[in-house]
Amino acid sequence: MAEKTLDTLFHDTLRDIYYAERKILSALPKMARGAQDPKLKEAFQLHREQTEGHVERLNRVFEIIGKTPRGKTCPAIDGIIEEGSEILEEYKGAPALDAGLLAAAQAVEHYEITRYGTLRTWANQLGLKEAVSLLEQTLEEESQTDEQLTQLAQTAVNAAAEMAG
Repeated sequence: MAEKTLDTLFHDTLRDIYYAERKILSALPKMARGAQDPKLKEAFQLHREQTEGHVERLNRVFEIIGKTPRGKTCPAIDGIIEEGSEILEEYKGAPALDAGLLAAAQAVEHYEITRYGTLRTWANQLGLKEAVSLLEQTLEEESQTDEQLTQLAQTAVNAAAEMAG
């Protein structure tokens, strides 16, 4: 059995986030269609475009380490996306739907922020300077998206859910 090194762990985690980003790409249009607030719909659509860029950057990181881009099933993201799907079903048409969808989206963002932060740190440790730059770009975008979702929750979505109650 091959020795488990930081290189191996970096590659495994890269495969994990690659799988996650591709799953997120398929989930975001459903969330956008289900959202009631126009700004939330727009945020989901914008994040889908950003996510396409994240996948492209991940492809470049795979190239840098000389590996084929291939995902590895990630039960964590599967669970988070499943929770979002349950909210879509259980709260369809309800005043709290958007608040639930936004919370599910932030759970996704927090997962991504954790993964990209870790990968960036490991890439730095491994001397993969170009990968560090690519991962840092995506980490910054994920953090900005999380902040925008927080603002949307605080200024519109949560209040709308509460006022209807």
